[in-house]
Amino acid sequence: MRRLETQLPDILLIEQPVFVDERGFFQETYRENALSELGVDDHFVQDNHSRSTRGVLRGMHYSVGAGQAKLVRCARGRIHDVAVDLRRDSPAFGRWEAFDLDDANGRMLYLPIGFAHGFLVLSDVADVTYKCSSYYDGELERGFAYDDPDVGIEWPVDDPVVSDRDRAAPSFAEIREELPFTLGAATR
Repeated sequence: MRRLETQLPDILLIEQPVFVDERGFFQETYRENALSELGVDDHFVQDNHSRSTRGVLRGMHYSVGAGQAKLVRCARGRIHDVAVDLRRDSPAFGRWEAFDLDDANGRMLYLPIGFAHGFLVLSDVADVTYKCSSYYDGELERGFAYDDPDVGIEWPVDDPVVSDRDRAAPSFAEIREELPFTLGAATR
């Protein structure tokens, strides 16, 4: 397991070996001690798995309260995965970075508390799995518009398939003063 370079501070793009032969492949997808050596010390309490078709965009989501760190990977297919720094005192506040994750490259993305997350499916079908450091609570889930021009995320499609909830999400300007996250709470 090794860490790859990222532009946003404190997120980790992690590459894991994939062992391929004529039978298929094998990949270790979670190893607590190896992740700890990279600085990931969160205790993950919930695993989620979503399946989506080409052009589906999910995001931009985050949780308030205690917050929620995530460890994301694409178990099937290919996605364009996006993180946005929501930590008010971060020099990268409001900035985004994108990564292509797929079932062949052996990469996963760690987002500490204080980041919004979203993804766009680039393959016919994609299964996305992610570990969460807190349990889902609909009362604490929040989001902002995936297409907010002030954030300027460059999605590689013009007309994604989006849920009604994500389509009606507030702008970044509308949520920015309410964001509870700081560097001290989430720095890795």
